[in-house]
Amino acid sequence: MKIRKLLKRKFIILFATTFSGLFLNNFAEATVLNNSYKEVIDHVWQIVYRDFLDSSGKFQKSNWINLRKDVLSKTYSDSNEAYDAIRDMLSKLDDSYTRFLEPKEFNQMRIDTSGELTGVGIQIVKDKESDDLIIISPIEGTPAFDAGIKARDKILSINEISTEGMNIEEAVKLIRGQRGTKVKLEILRGSKSFFKILSREKIEIKSVSSKVNQTKNGLLIGYVRIKQFNANASQETRDAIKDLETKKVAGYVLDLRSNPGGLLESSIDISRHFINKGVIVSTVSKDGLKETKRGNGQALTKKPLVVLVNEGSASASEIVSGAIKDNKRGKLVGKKTFGKGLVQSMRTLVDGSGLTVTVAKYLTPNGTDINKSGIIPDIEVKMNINPILQKEIGTRKDKQYRAGEKELVNIIKRNYQISEFNPNTTNLNALLKINKENKVFSLN
Repeated sequence: MKIRKLLKRKFIILFATTFSGLFLNNFAEATVLNNSYKEVIDHVWQIVYRDFLDSSGKFQKSNWINLRKDVLSKTYSDSNEAYDAIRDMLSKLDDSYTRFLEPKEFNQMRIDTSGELTGVGIQIVKDKESDDLIIISPIEGTPAFDAGIKARDKILSINEISTEGMNIEEAVKLIRGQRGTKVKLEILRGSKSFFKILSREKIEIKSVSSKVNQTKNGLLIGYVRIKQFNANASQETRDAIKDLETKKVAGYVLDLRSNPGGLLESSIDISRHFINKGVIVSTVSKDGLKETKRGNGQALTKKPLVVLVNEGSASASEIVSGAIKDNKRGKLVGKKTFGKGLVQSMRTLVDGSGLTVTVAKYLTPNGTDINKSGIIPDIEVKMNINPILQKEIGTRKDKQYRAGEKELVNIIKRNYQISEFNPNTTNLNALLKINKENKVFSLN
């Protein structure tokens, strides 16, 4: 099969996330190559040569061309040898997010983005400088989250096997397994190491949860928590906002803490739910081509907004946070975000395997590149010293939420010059006749 035919057979999804491949399902193996294993190797080479965005400044096309001659001059007796050659080739890019995925892993990634997960519930990246396997964030409601795993924890060993020199794919093979079985992780947090034994489970995760919270002074606050930016997140967020609007909330707390990211389009759509006009994000390709996404004039609410972020808020979460901050649409409360400003494209290869390749970087509306630096919140607040229960997240027992709610009330008071509110009256929305003449709370 000629390479130009291979390049036509590609499945592309743009991601603003980190890829772990830790979520496993039992899918049939994709058809193995019937012809030369070199075809899939060359397919990968061509994609990188054409589309790869080098964020490190170390990529040299001349070296990449010479590498092609070397890898195609060798003989590969099976897919494992070809896959190892691909991984070795990609390791020279110095990019943690450009990764090769075997057919099962690739199939699972596509399932993951649809909102169905299987595994322990963590996403990881390999730090090129320290060579550590670092946890981006545990996903809420998963075994890892319930066990107290935190963003930026380092994995020292998996089932007593050291992760020193181990790549992500090797880690995946050790962590994944049959549902109901267990995996033992050695975790380094700061200067202390400890073990966690996690059960492998099929995890049904709803991306968005919401509720109405009432302040001490009787204000109704719409609380929306987004756990992942998968294919369902935008519609679920839309439904949550519409429901909360009928309950006449005075403002919103959007919780993006420990959200590792997801689909780029999902983050843009969700930003548009809150931002009526203005730039949301710009993506810049390796050739310097810039594409800018803006609000579409169809925001679902203009009411005051506070966004909660932390060290585990990454990628797509940072797109939304950056858009809200730079547009002065709301305030960010919490801790500095993870700092991933790169976009990946997911490509299907000829044998059913896949490649996630960094194809662009993104800039916040003010033109800021947040990669490796993150976004500093307007109000920095540490999380509770003593861990809180999952059911206490988004309540007054949650220190960061409490600070966010306080700031939201201050915004409401400043906007409407309210010096005093009598809690014995009806909710502030009714007092100010929010619905009359469509006078909603606005930060714009």
